[in-house]
Amino acid sequence: MKSVLATLAVTTALTLPSLAMARAVTLTTTLNNYGGNGAYLALYVTDAKGSYVGSLWMAGGKSKYYGHLADWYRETGGDPAQINGITGASVGAGRTLEITLDLADALFDEGYTLHVDAAVENMRDSPNEVAVALTADGAGAPVRGRRYVRSFSYGM
Repeated sequence: MKSVLATLAVTTALTLPSLAMARAVTLTTTLNNYGGNGAYLALYVTDAKGSYVGSLWMAGGKSKYYGHLADWYRETGGDPAQINGITGASVGAGRTLEITLDLADALFDEGYTLHVDAAVENMRDSPNEVAVALTADGAGAPVRGRRYVRSFSYGM
């Protein structure tokens, strides 16, 4: 039941922020200068048990490459409905993706984790490139990625 409520909270916070207790959160992802094509990034949330809750953003527009975002793809089955209306361009090497979303207050300090999967054409895929607990205390603290992400942070 809690998972259903959390899913509703994410969905409601993103689509109808006035109906849910939510806050504006800025997600900042800066990539390393890895010398390749633009990266596809999937930003999504899991609950305390590791179960998928919802997608927050997809950087990269060609669905044929979504399978390379392995953890996100496994959790969603590659369902484009999970990212309908929350997509943007891929992110170039050395560039920064900064997006601001309204996220439900219920996601903070309750065991939820924000994940970033990354994939670059003709380079190794990087599932779970970043995994960071959503906590009020963690806001503003940069986290280093495993391969392509130089730093990731969220601010409230």
